[in-house]
Amino acid sequence: MIKKQMPKRFGPTKPMQHIPKDDGVNKTDPNRLDMLIQKATSLASNLTTSRHTSSRQNLRVIPMGGVEEVGENMTAFEFGDDIIVIDMGLAFPDDTMPGIDYIIPDTKWLEENKKRIRGVIITHGHLDHIGAVPYILPKLGDPPVYTMALTAGFIKKRLEEFGLLGRSKINVLNKDDVLALGSFKIRFFRLNHSIPDSMGLSITSPVGQIIYATDWKFDHTPADGKPTEFDKIARFGAEGVLLLMSDSTNAVKPGYCASEREIGLTIERTFGDIKGRIIFANFSTNISRIQQVFDAAAKFNRKVIVTGRSLVNNIEIALSLGYLKIQPKIIVKSEAAKKYPDNQIVILTTGAQGEEAAGLARIARGDHKTVKIKKGDTTIVSASPIPGNERAISAMLSNLTRLGSHVIYNKTLDIHTSGHAHQEELKLMMALTKPKYFMPIHGEHHMIVAHAELAKTMGMPPENIFTLDNGQILEVGSDKIAKVTTDDKISSGYVFIDGLGVGDVGEVVIRDRQVMAQDGMFVIIITLNRRDGKLINQPDIISRGFIYMKGNDDLIREVKHEVRKLVETKGKEKLEPNWAYLRNVIRDEVGEYLYQKTERRPMVLPVIIEI
Repeated sequence: MIKKQMPKRFGPTKPMQHIPKDDGVNKTDPNRLDMLIQKATSLASNLTTSRHTSSRQNLRVIPMGGVEEVGENMTAFEFGDDIIVIDMGLAFPDDTMPGIDYIIPDTKWLEENKKRIRGVIITHGHLDHIGAVPYILPKLGDPPVYTMALTAGFIKKRLEEFGLLGRSKINVLNKDDVLALGSFKIRFFRLNHSIPDSMGLSITSPVGQIIYATDWKFDHTPADGKPTEFDKIARFGAEGVLLLMSDSTNAVKPGYCASEREIGLTIERTFGDIKGRIIFANFSTNISRIQQVFDAAAKFNRKVIVTGRSLVNNIEIALSLGYLKIQPKIIVKSEAAKKYPDNQIVILTTGAQGEEAAGLARIARGDHKTVKIKKGDTTIVSASPIPGNERAISAMLSNLTRLGSHVIYNKTLDIHTSGHAHQEELKLMMALTKPKYFMPIHGEHHMIVAHAELAKTMGMPPENIFTLDNGQILEVGSDKIAKVTTDDKISSGYVFIDGLGVGDVGEVVIRDRQVMAQDGMFVIIITLNRRDGKLINQPDIISRGFIYMKGNDDLIREVKHEVRKLVETKGKEKLEPNWAYLRNVIRDEVGEYLYQKTERRPMVLPVIIEI
C-alpha cells in the first residue's frame, strides 16, 4: 500500500483549525476513534458487498450432500439473485452413530437465502433424494417442488405423514417440459435406474449448460420398457456442455451394469425351482423389482403377501398412477394365505439392508406378528449392501438359516443388479456430452476420485476436473473459467435425526453415546452436608456396561475410598462449597483411577446430593 505524501508546512505555525480532512472526521472530536472505526467498518462492508455482488454474476455450484457419502444428496445452483435446489435426500447412520435414525444435510446457508430460492427439483423417488423433504422444505419457506408423477406421489405421501401436505406446491412434470426458474432454464431426459421416472437435467445458465445426472445406468432392456433417451443427451452435448456432474457409485467397477431384464429372468427361474414359501426382501421404492416379483408370482400361480408399511404405501401409489400392473386378487392378507399350500405363497417384505425395525429383520428375530420362518422356506435378499450395513445383513442371514430357511443373496446368485452405471457407461456419458469441465458426484470420496481418474483416461485435462467436499463452491464466471473458491465455503456437516428431534443431537452427544457403548457408565452418588461439605453416608456406586459389581467388590471398595479422600481434600480447597468444581475433580480423578485398574474409560457421572 502506497502512503499519500503530505505537503510540508512553511512559515510560523498557526493555531490548529478544525478543518475536516478526507476521512470526514473532526480530529478534535473526543469520539473520533469510534467514528473512524465505524467508517472503516462501513467501508469494509461496502467492499464485501461489492465483492459478493460481483460473485453473484458468476454461476456457483454448491454440493450440500452426496459428494462425501452415498446418500444425503442435495445440490444448490446460484446465479445472481436466483437459487435452485436439486434433491433433498437423507443418509442412513453407520455403526459410529448409535441411536441416530437418519442424517440430513446442513441447510443453514439455504435458510439464510430462502427468499432467493426459485424452486426445488427432485430427480427420482429414492429416500436418499427425497427423504429429507419434510425436514428441510418448511425451513426454506416451502418453495415449489418440481418432479415426475411417481416421485410426486411418494413426496406427497411423505409430507402427509408429517402433516405438511399442501404447504408446498408439488408440480408434476413431463419429460419434455422446459422449466424456467429465474436465471435458469431446465430441460429433462429420461435415465434408467431401479425406479421409474428417474430423470437427468440439462440446466442452462447465463454462463453455460450443465448436465446433471445422478443415480443412473444405461439399460437397453429396462423393466418398464423405457430406455434412456440417448438422442436428447447427444443433442444437449452438441449444444455445448460447460459442466457434467455424474453418478460415481460404481466408478470402480469395470464393464457394464447388468440389465433389469436379466434379473427378471433369474427371478422367474428361481421361483420355478423353489417348492416351498418364498420370502422376498427388497427396497420399498424399487418398483421395477416389485413388478418382476408380481410377474413371476403370477406365472407360477403364487399369491403375494405384502408386509411393511412403506412397501404397502409405495405399491398403492404406484398402482394408482399406473406404474405397477398386477393381476387382480394376487395380493392376499396373511390370514387368508393359510388356506394356500406353501408352494403358492410369496411374502414380499422390506429390510434387505438388515434394518432393525424392517420386516425381514423382525422375521429373522422371530418377533414378526404374522410371518414365522419354517423349514422349507427360501428367503431371497435382492439388494447390494450399502457400505456400513454388511454386519447387520450378515447377522440377519445367519438368524434366518438358524430358523430353517434357505437363503439366496447376491453372493450366491445374481438376484440383484445395481441401478448405478459401471465404467463403460460412465465413459459413454462423457463421450455423449463432451463437457469442458467435469465434477463427479454421488459417492464416497474414493468413488469420486475413481470417477475423476476415469475422466482423465477419456482425455479430460486434470485441471478441468473438480472433486469437491460438501459445502465447497465451484464458481464459473462470464469468461467460462471454472475454479473452486478458496475464500468462501458454506456451512456443511451432518444434521442428525433422532426420533422427533432434528439437529438436537450433535457431535458431543454422539461421542458420549460411543463412550457408553464401548466402556459403559459409572455413576457415583455422594451425599454431603450442605453447611460443611462433609460426607453423610458412604458413596453409592452404580455401574452399567462397565463391570459386574457383584464380582468386583475390591474395586468398588477402593473407588469409594478414593472418593472419600477427594471429598475431604478437594472439597475444602474453596472458601465456600463448590459442587461443580468437586464433581469435575471426582470425574477426572476417578476416571483416571479406573483406567489404571482396568484400562477402560467408562463415562464417570458424579451426582452430589445436598442435605
